[in-house]
Amino acid sequence: MAPPVGIEPTTQRLTVACSATELQGNTRGIINNTKQFDNRSVTLRRMSQTVSIIIPCYNEKNTLKDIVLGVQNSPISLKKEIIVIDDGSSQDTKNWILSEISPLISKFINIPQNRGKGYAIRQGLSAATGDIVIIQDADLEYHPNDFPKLLEPILNGQGKVVYGSRFSKQGSTQNKGYRINFFGNKILTWLCNLITGYALTDMETGYKVMHKSVYSQLKLNENRFGIEPEITVKLSNHNITIIEVPISYTPRGYEEGKKIKWRDGIFAILCMLKYKIKK
Repeated sequence: MAPPVGIEPTTQRLTVACSATELQGNTRGIINNTKQFDNRSVTLRRMSQTVSIIIPCYNEKNTLKDIVLGVQNSPISLKKEIIVIDDGSSQDTKNWILSEISPLISKFINIPQNRGKGYAIRQGLSAATGDIVIIQDADLEYHPNDFPKLLEPILNGQGKVVYGSRFSKQGSTQNKGYRINFFGNKILTWLCNLITGYALTDMETGYKVMHKSVYSQLKLNENRFGIEPEITVKLSNHNITIIEVPISYTPRGYEEGKKIKWRDGIFAILCMLKYKIKK
């Protein structure tokens, strides 16, 4: 088509000149933008994930509601699936859970007769649908405010398993008649490290956080407190790295309902040997 009368046809040539420094700066901008997109991707990935919090309990009427509310209010951005497993508590406690706790949680599992912490955890794991699983004791020894630091290494891709250590140098453990259990835990952790090759500071910690797929891979069997060394030894059998982070801890005494006894320590040693031999 001919140009309108009185207007000369022109061809414009755009020439862009820039120095090497300016070019490097532009390249940096591209890299920085890429990082921003990576960060957004990580954020979206976090928002799309669900964490299942498994809370086994046995006659924990005095503390369970505080723990559930603490889990609800824990400062994490992931969706929460809260699962309470009652391990043969009194009928009065069960009725209270149904009326007071059930409206606050995602799932309630009732075990008619007391089978042990390990059995309750295994039932909770079977019901969990989250990407990541946290085991939360129903007493007030472990604090849900530590969830962010427990989840951070997993969400950042540093590993798939995180233990919360009560005994690391940065941890905070209030001393309340806890010396015997403290030394017992130290001995069990030392023996576990000897058997597994890990360098843990707290094998018996209640805070064992990992991808659901890892828990499924372990095929757990123990019904009582032996599930703690079973988890650790089986992780070592699968050559899975454990990351430890410091946590705060408020130990309770036997008069306050603490259930673990010295016999459980002996059984823990037997469990370590059994699952190392059976690998």
